[in-house]
Amino acid sequence: MAAKGQSTLFEAAGLDRSAPRPLADRLRPQKLSEVVGQDHLVAEGGALARLLGSDSIGSLIFWGPPGTGKTTVARLLANETDLYFEPISAIFSGVADLKKIFETARGRRQTGQGTLLFVDEIHRFNRAQQDAFLPFMEDGTITLVGATTENPSFALNAALLSRARVMVFKSLDDEAIGNLLTRAEEIEGKKLPLDEEARASLVRMADGDGRASLTLAEELWRAAREGEVFDLTAVQDIVQRRAPIYDKSQDGHYNLISALHKSVRGSDVDAALYYLSRMLDAGEDPLYLARRLIRMASEDIGMADPQALTICISARDAYEQLGTPEGELALAQACVYLATAPKSNAAYMAYNAARRAAQEHGSLVPPKHILNAPTRLMKDEGYGKGYAYDHDAPDGFSGQSYFPDEMERPVFYEPVERGFEREIRKRLDYWARLRRERE
Repeated sequence: MAAKGQSTLFEAAGLDRSAPRPLADRLRPQKLSEVVGQDHLVAEGGALARLLGSDSIGSLIFWGPPGTGKTTVARLLANETDLYFEPISAIFSGVADLKKIFETARGRRQTGQGTLLFVDEIHRFNRAQQDAFLPFMEDGTITLVGATTENPSFALNAALLSRARVMVFKSLDDEAIGNLLTRAEEIEGKKLPLDEEARASLVRMADGDGRASLTLAEELWRAAREGEVFDLTAVQDIVQRRAPIYDKSQDGHYNLISALHKSVRGSDVDAALYYLSRMLDAGEDPLYLARRLIRMASEDIGMADPQALTICISARDAYEQLGTPEGELALAQACVYLATAPKSNAAYMAYNAARRAAQEHGSLVPPKHILNAPTRLMKDEGYGKGYAYDHDAPDGFSGQSYFPDEMERPVFYEPVERGFEREIRKRLDYWARLRRERE
């Protein structure tokens, strides 16, 4: 692909204009100011606009969902800076391809022409392939613009990130999608065959993806007969609602499970149900969600409501017996229970503190009075000597120490004044008083 002022023989002959072109390609912006939904980058005062004003854009990483304009903006940057635009996809390219590109870019540089190398899906390159860019970025042979839908902090090498600036592209909001559809109608010279409710639904179906919205619009124009106007039901039948953007092994997965967990912890039952439904609707494994609900029961509710763990385990068992969709209601019930239960992470914090103590103190031997003495030798060594049987003690509590002799008695578990832990707090305070008296 040539940059500003350059064209292929195919384009020069005008043959490209007679070839069929998707609507998204025909609506591709010709200047940065036409890019919709990314004003924080391209509008006056935006991050990219300021870089262009400084006459040096440097290497960049474009991070954002599909259909938000990453490739388009890269092309426009090449035009604005008179750089040769060299696009590749990490899916179809390897080290041998990169070597050829770098050699050509070096030769181009010697003639005074810079190269903007656009790498789509750059996160698909492994670490060794990513390292190959570094010397050519440093000596100015290429200006790298990489596009990724994955979090650069996890998907890209630290060395590569240190030499590039990350630009975040946002999902297009309803207004931006609406503007795209209006421009599409202007280019096509006709209105979308939709009533008001169906048009609003189409915007939602695009799920923040501009390219998807235009693809859906094309489907509707192809399906419509002369004078026909589709309602909401007809639109859903025609376009077969586009699946939500959600990769069960990547950012979308972790973002939604984080939102679900924090909504439960924050006792927002409506938000918790919303995120649970989002994940189920996107095809998440319901048993994975069941496991996470069980975790929440122990981590965030704990002994404030001991029934929470039982409820979640029962919900998992119910799903395993019933499957989808009947079993999903049991997961929803467990979600509601957790969100509305009293919260305490005291057991979770106590466990973590006990683990740290176990690691710090090593293999200390328990005190001999609580060790069994199954042999004469062990009895002679003092195993079990002085053990007080708690059931024979007043109040069923002996107050003996059960920690190793070399270790001062710590306090790991601190119940909160919520739910059932109020009662546990009273018991612990009572036993602590008896222990002090009997020591």
